[in-house]
Amino acid sequence: QVQLVESGGGLVQPGGSLRLSCATSGSSFSIDVIGWYRQAPGKQRELVAQITPAGSTNYAASAKGRFTISRDNAKNTMYLQMNRLKPEDTGVYYCYGGPGLWGQGIQVTVSS
Repeated sequence: QVQLVESGGGLVQPGGSLRLSCATSGSSFSIDVIGWYRQAPGKQRELVAQITPAGSTNYAASAKGRFTISRDNAKNTMYLQMNRLKPEDTGVYYCYGGPGLWGQGIQVTVSS
């Protein structure tokens, strides 16, 4: 059974950084567009960043210049480096690993 396991979330002060990781078992990231989504309290899930197998990236306007998505196909792992975090970045972050493949979500809270 394919699983995605996220790690790296937590509580951070505004202006701080976090690095999220998403590892897959039983599957490969190498052939799919994968990415990170966020669901803030009371809001719909939205795309934060995505990356193609070739490494091309796309970011939500709110993430541009602060977040960096990357992938290591050999390790079947994806990352989201988040810098200069803001309270509005708070939410549950989900790893998307291809059609129908989602992680369980990990909480990120930006608060002083």
